[in-house]
Amino acid sequence: MLKQGLTVLLAAWWLAVMMPVVANEAKPMSSDPVLEARVMVIAEELRCLVCQNETIAASHADLAVDLRSQIRIKLSQGQSNQQILDFMVARYGDFVLYRPPLKASTVLLWVGPFALLLLAAGVLALNIRRHRGAATGSSMTEAEQRRAQQLLDQEGGAS
Repeated sequence: MLKQGLTVLLAAWWLAVMMPVVANEAKPMSSDPVLEARVMVIAEELRCLVCQNETIAASHADLAVDLRSQIRIKLSQGQSNQQILDFMVARYGDFVLYRPPLKASTVLLWVGPFALLLLAAGVLALNIRRHRGAATGSSMTEAEQRRAQQLLDQEGGAS
């Protein structure tokens, strides 16, 4: 009993010591809240290249942290938001933008999902028609139908 109590006490102490370390949120890299707000505005416009479904502002991937740091440095150097976005696009392509512009090189990103949806709907419609036709249409020839009817008539007369 004493051993279990000691184990529970030790576990509680470990949690009390370690939880503040685990629960701490990431602190901003800059002590300037205005600079940090500008970093986050730009980071909301960029896609995490590791996660791909998150902005780099929301991502905790190492690359996202590095990109936020890069944004912070460029803002400290006096670059504008657009200059930083242009730099990121030049380095990583339009895919880095969370909302890529509609142009010839990105038209597949914008139209692709709708084209796939239409293609899937067309395939589904064809399959439904094919199965309906097979279910309603008779697969027996007229001779086979007559023979089946004769067999049914003979069966009915025999009972």
